[in-house]
Amino acid sequence: MKWVVHSERSLYTDQWLEVRSADVELPDGRHLDHRLFRMPASAGAVCLDDQRRALLIWRHRFITGLWGWEMPMGRIEPGETPQQTAAREVEEETGWCPGPLRQLATVQPSSGIMDAAHHIYAADTATRTPTGQPRDGFEAARIEWVPLTDVPELIAKREIFSSSTITALLLCLHGNPPRRSHPE
Repeated sequence: MKWVVHSERSLYTDQWLEVRSADVELPDGRHLDHRLFRMPASAGAVCLDDQRRALLIWRHRFITGLWGWEMPMGRIEPGETPQQTAAREVEEETGWCPGPLRQLATVQPSSGIMDAAHHIYAADTATRTPTGQPRDGFEAARIEWVPLTDVPELIAKREIFSSSTITALLLCLHGNPPRRSHPE
C-alpha cells in the first residue's frame, strides 16, 4: 500500500536540515499533514585490523544525553563523493588514515520521519597520520580499537546506540572479516 504525496512545502531550512510539511493521501483516502525532515547525506567508515577490532570513537551526544562508541561519520561536502567523505571523517576524528574503502550499505536511519542517507564503508587497514592526532579534537573523548566480539554486549549495554554504527559493526562482525593488519 503506497502513500501518495500530493504536495510538500518547506517550514524551516538551514545548513543542517529542512523541516517540511507534506499532504499525504493514505490508501484508504484519508489525508495527513505529515511533518518530515530532509537532511544532507552523510558518510562514515569502520576501520578494521587483523585482530578483528574496529577503530571507534567514544563521544557524548548532547541531544540524547548518552555516551557511546561510534564510527567516524559526517556530512558529505559539496564536490565530495561519499567514499571521500568517509575517508576524511576517519582522519579528522581519529588521526588514522583508512586503507581502501569498500561500501557496506546505504541506510536511512529513521525513514518514517527523515530523509538522511548514511553511506557506510569499511577498510581492512589504517595507518596513523603524521601527527597521530585527530584534526577535530572536540569529536571524541577516546579513540580505541574495540574487538568486534564485544559489539553485541556493547549494544545491549547501550554503549553503542547509533543505528548506522550498529549496522556497520554487525555487517563487519557477521559478513566482512578483516583481511589485513594495521601497523601500530
